Amino acid sequence: MTNHKGNFLDLLKAHDCQTQLDLPATASNGTSPPIQETEGTTVLAVRYKDGVLIGGDRRATAGNVVMYDRAEKLLQIDEHSVLAIAGSPAMAYEMARVLEHSFQYFRRSQLQELSIEGKLRTLSRLIRENLPMTLQGIGGVIPIYAIYDLQNDDKNGGKIFFYDALGAHFESADFATSGSGSVWIRGVLFYQNRWGDKPLADMDEQEATVTVLRLLDAAAEYDSATSGYNPKSNIYPTVKTITKDGIQDLSVDRLQEIYAESVETTYAR
Repeated sequence: MTNHKGNFLDLLKAHDCQTQLDLPATASNGTSPPIQETEGTTVLAVRYKDGVLIGGDRRATAGNVVMYDRAEKLLQIDEHSVLAIAGSPAMAYEMARVLEHSFQYFRRSQLQELSIEGKLRTLSRLIRENLPMTLQGIGGVIPIYAIYDLQNDDKNGGKIFFYDALGAHFESADFATSGSGSVWIRGVLFYQNRWGDKPLADMDEQEATVTVLRLLDAAAEYDSATSGYNPKSNIYPTVKTITKDGIQDLSVDRLQEIYAESVETTYAR
């Protein structure tokens, strides 16, 4: 028996299993590869004065094709946590469903909430179990998990966690980004937080929302897979707040007002 020394990809090739990594950029007849996975980007979360504000664009793409411009990338898991997805919506939606049901089952069977560490490890396990798909170049999910810790003695119990493809989780004190557009805005967030007029943690909801919407607009300017505000279809990014009072969606009317006052005005100058 051939020894593949734990190399999963070599084992697949030895059994004539073709992976996404083996597929050419174009087939011999000039068509696209057989598998065109739908992906979604860009999401970001900031810790502001009252908790966590999390935002995401609405575009889902497959290669250079816009598949959908109303995708939902901020998924509420329970009363005080949101999963922001970047990558494969098919895998991410399934992970969100498993998380939601797992947390509900624990709460109903144990008559108490699952600990934050337990929630983080549950998501880590789901990402790790998805690793074979990720290694094939399909089905990868790199989420942000935002939660409000009601047991936190500090004034602000907002917490932001981000993950790698192996399921390791890391806590971010101030902000986190994920998705193809994140490379354009991560440095801006660092600059804003360190040298801006006000640190992110001191911003109120209005200021944090303006910051997030401006950054999503900047990501859309440089990343074709990210969409900003679409005036023709009246499509706005999704924005949620997570505070001690729970999760709130910013309404379209509120987003429209903020865009008119603080985002679109930059183009008119």
